[in-house]
Amino acid sequence: MLLDAASLYFRAFYGVPTSVTSPDGRPVNAVRGFLDMTARLLTAHGPDRLVACWDDDWRPAFRVAALPSYKAHRLSPDGGEETPDELGPQVPVLVEVLAAAGIARVGAPGYEADDVIGTLATRARGPVDVVTGDRDLFQLVDDARGVRVLYTARGITDIEVVDEAAVTARYGIPGRAYADFAVLRGDPSDGLPGVAGIGAKTAAALVSEFGDLAGIRAAAARTAVPRPPLTAAVLKRLHAGAEYLDAAPVVVAVARGIDLPAVEGTLPRRPADAAALAALAERHGIGSSLGRLGAALGWPADVLD
Repeated sequence: MLLDAASLYFRAFYGVPTSVTSPDGRPVNAVRGFLDMTARLLTAHGPDRLVACWDDDWRPAFRVAALPSYKAHRLSPDGGEETPDELGPQVPVLVEVLAAAGIARVGAPGYEADDVIGTLATRARGPVDVVTGDRDLFQLVDDARGVRVLYTARGITDIEVVDEAAVTARYGIPGRAYADFAVLRGDPSDGLPGVAGIGAKTAAALVSEFGDLAGIRAAAARTAVPRPPLTAAVLKRLHAGAEYLDAAPVVVAVARGIDLPAVEGTLPRRPADAAALAALAERHGIGSSLGRLGAALGWPADVLD
């Protein structure tokens, strides 16, 4: 099980009220929500390995170089990611908690968590569950290899299982074609404009007819007599968007072969540092959430006493 950590702690922050606080009054809603969600996922899906995948770089230079608008609307004045004031201080707490619990946390300089997930999913010898609220990761679904997405559709309790059939049912495209579909349609949440004038319906028709972006562009280059889905209007829009179509695939495609150390991710049968975890539980008032996580991991009931 690969957790898209930032996606989950943002989702937890907005899904659990900020009135959930530590003994000294600081919000811990994102921490508690993250831990509670992880406990539910472990109980429901029973993975034998777990990795929290981290955004070491939420807006990598290689993606910005290809498409300067990438996530530009999320920039804060200091050049970092715009984050709610109550969330920022909770992220280091979560880092401490994961370390003390013994849950693997992996990031890579210059890459997003998506790329860590893509690489670990590609390396995996068995089935993989990717937990995220980011549709970009739908491109990883692969029925033959048992890779699916557990999509946090709403809040922190509503989990939708996304396999190739689910991608087809949702978007009307082949199950592994999400990345090319997203390039054409665009995604405002990532600053991805798409090809002007081509919406989801046309993008789906093009991908379904020609298989992938390379096939679409090759067909557009050789089509002399327009015919659906390559109508005269669509051909004009594809030609007008050629520069964007040259740049966008490297932005949308999840990297699958970045340099990462070997990651076991074996579920901890006891905390890595029980004393530190107990201190964190007391300091931040997260003992109940850690108790639920411990129960899901099979820890002895008194491990934090």
